[in-house]
Amino acid sequence: MNRVVSVKPKSNYVLALCFDDGLEGELCVRERLHGPVFQPLNNVDLFNQVSVDSFGAICWPNNADMAPDGLYQDILTKA
Repeated sequence: MNRVVSVKPKSNYVLALCFDDGLEGELCVRERLHGPVFQPLNNVDLFNQVSVDSFGAICWPNNADMAPDGLYQDILTKA
């Protein structure tokens, strides 16, 4: 499983991601921001606090996280 090594929030709920194997890409995750954990991320200030945890997943201060394997596949599919 590939791990995220860096993430940068961009406008319109896009994340710029870099993985441990060098794969880089951008994904719009706005459509994923529903449900009790992800709904608060519609607040741009909270969304922009995204970081990478020790497992290589992206996460936010409200304990929302996204697994790296799905994000990796989404970027591969876009390429």
